[in-house]
Amino acid sequence: MNLQQLRIVRETVRRSYNLTEVAAALFTAQSGVSKHIKDLEDELGVELFVRRGKRLLGLTEPGKELLPFVERILLDTHNIKRLGEQFAQKDQGHLSVATTHTQARYALPPVVTRFKQAFPKVHLELHQSGPQEIVTLLRNGQVDIGIATEALGDEDDLVSFPYYQWQHALVVPQDHPLTRLPRLTLEALAEYPIITYHEGYTGRARIDSAFAAAGIAPDIVMSALDADVIKAYVELGLGVGIIAAMAFHPHRDAGLALLDGRGLFELNTTRIALRRGHYLRGYALRFIEYCAPELDEAKIKAALFPTAEA
Repeated sequence: MNLQQLRIVRETVRRSYNLTEVAAALFTAQSGVSKHIKDLEDELGVELFVRRGKRLLGLTEPGKELLPFVERILLDTHNIKRLGEQFAQKDQGHLSVATTHTQARYALPPVVTRFKQAFPKVHLELHQSGPQEIVTLLRNGQVDIGIATEALGDEDDLVSFPYYQWQHALVVPQDHPLTRLPRLTLEALAEYPIITYHEGYTGRARIDSAFAAAGIAPDIVMSALDADVIKAYVELGLGVGIIAAMAFHPHRDAGLALLDGRGLFELNTTRIALRRGHYLRGYALRFIEYCAPELDEAKIKAALFPTAEA
């Protein structure tokens, strides 16, 4: 048994049992992939994959039992390598963060600036992704840190921490009738076409639940992934925008007005997520601490590597 065999088992599951893709991902020949699988099965004395001819269709029961051990061994192997790098090159390396457009554009710039000043030799890579894609990237070990409002708090193999809270607000042309109301209501808002975020992004679920709780069916005429697109179409007079309040800038958005959404929509909590058991270099811990100072190294490591007693 060797690490390459275990990598092939893991990658075969990740690539939906397509051995051509497995071979390409691991920079080896497809015949070599098949041989490694057969050698491992012969050594263990069981078949790990369900087959139809030469095609693999899924995992057998022994294969399903084996997979968590494979994931754990490969994660620990990766952690050993990162541990060595931590002591050999403390201030050099690579940090990969997956986040949504809203966080990358409006929340993270001060954090990134501070981080690059402290660790100029660390290559920081920002992946702009949807919440579910962030979960997958974390789970597959492709990124170190995930930051989003949705999805990250619901996964057993991830640990997540609150980062900050934020509120939705309305954005309208400066002369819009809603700007003259003494008090905004969902009923008044629903009289106009609405432009807001795609489902599953930037607190959209809280927008939908607010209208549903009031028994109102809003006319959502457009949806977008980021606030800049929403504001562009509001400027064209196509509807009222519902955006994250932090995405409004009075100087850049001079033709628009921001209306307070407090009382209409619940607060949203953006979270920082990590893969459980994933060893983080010192500079990664500092990045998290720059985001949320209360998340010190001890708290993060206690969550990533809980003791047996815990």
